[in-house]
Amino acid sequence: MIFVDQGTISKKLTRYPRERWAGDGGYRQLSALAIPLVLGTGAVAIQHFIDRMFLAWYSSEALAAAMPAGIVHYTVMGLFMGMATYVGTFVAQYHGAGRPERIGPSIWQGMYVSALAWIVHLLLIPFAPKFFATVGHAPDVMVLETQYFQILCLGAGPMVAGGTLGGFFSGRGRAGPVMWISFLTSIINVGLNYALIFGKFGAPEWGIAGAAWATVISSGIGVSVYIGLLMRPEFRKKFNTLSGWRLDPELFYRVFKFGGPNGVQFFLEHLGFTLFILLVGRLGLIELAATNIAFNVNMLAFMPMMGFGMALSILVGQNLGRDRPDLASRSVYSGLQLTFVYMAVIALLYIFAPGIFLLPFESQADPATFAPIAEKTTILLKFVAVYLIFDTLSINFAAGIKGAGDTKFVMYMITALSIFALALPTYLALVVFHKGLYTAWVIATTHISLMGVAFWLRFLTGKWKSMRVIESSAQID
Repeated sequence: MIFVDQGTISKKLTRYPRERWAGDGGYRQLSALAIPLVLGTGAVAIQHFIDRMFLAWYSSEALAAAMPAGIVHYTVMGLFMGMATYVGTFVAQYHGAGRPERIGPSIWQGMYVSALAWIVHLLLIPFAPKFFATVGHAPDVMVLETQYFQILCLGAGPMVAGGTLGGFFSGRGRAGPVMWISFLTSIINVGLNYALIFGKFGAPEWGIAGAAWATVISSGIGVSVYIGLLMRPEFRKKFNTLSGWRLDPELFYRVFKFGGPNGVQFFLEHLGFTLFILLVGRLGLIELAATNIAFNVNMLAFMPMMGFGMALSILVGQNLGRDRPDLASRSVYSGLQLTFVYMAVIALLYIFAPGIFLLPFESQADPATFAPIAEKTTILLKFVAVYLIFDTLSINFAAGIKGAGDTKFVMYMITALSIFALALPTYLALVVFHKGLYTAWVIATTHISLMGVAFWLRFLTGKWKSMRVIESSAQID
């Protein structure tokens, strides 16, 4: 007979929750870093939600145009944003390795990427009318799409720079300034949206153009605040935030080597959904508007969890900088458990109480116009509920391997899935076989689900544990 020490079992059962909460890589450490980032990205999600809500109040055409034009803009910008924001991983690993003097120069390399992004977007402005004319949307929607895209291009540089500058704080585990600046820019954006869309407080009534200008102005203000903080004397002395301004060819190459695939991943991921939305737009105004609302409601769940993803990448980078892959792995599983609970609750609300998410859109919209949009959106939110669970895998495991530097795998996987699991099947379904909106959303749900499983399996291989993005101390010496 085998005797079991009940006291030992009891101690183990009580010790595990304490260690999972208080130990390195546990819930408390992750939450301390993630909560400011979650609140910051959550503020951005609410900002976008309110932006689309105002446009729904203004006109169905403005609502329908905002998503295609916005996602085309962010597709191009994603190529640079992915590279610029990846500087935060360099900051995290340099911080973990105890080499603060390399942090300022890393930030400056990201700023050069931002300048390049600005130039490219300015060059795209004259080509916008011809591009949106070829998409095949209704003429009045096409005009608004062109207008919205062109104005957003004017602010591309500050938008990318904000991602780089935020990495200075979040990469060192000091996410508070990122949160407060996100709050500030979101409040300014919402106020300007209301004033410039509807012509309130003496402002001109610019409609969708007002929404675009609100984004450009608020982004510029946020970057100005970041720059003011980075030029504080203590930061200039310790982190070389001013003296590190020169282009460092070797460091820039490393940013390009590891951040470049991250940028391509951003670009291709957005490109796949851009093609998806443009193809859905060919089905009609109602289908496009419903898809717009469903994706924007989804942002309320997805964007805050991106804050968790950012925190995980930072903790993985810091722990690998300390040569502690075991703690890096522990952090990822802590994030998975926390985000799964949140996503499951949101998914249940999408299924059983979708009306609470539609109410803000329909409160000031024309009832007759909005009713068919609301009917389709209610069904689309059930698709979102399904793929949210798999999105949890994608957010956590992709963040883990990217925090180590495994960006090429992410790029290759996103490329394959965006082409063969999203864009091509959607084209065949809608254009060749003339299927409807729900077939397109089955394809989108399958695409996101495959992505989550792929990143989970890659994480399980453990190849990321030996990766680093920073050079060794011997290479510096």
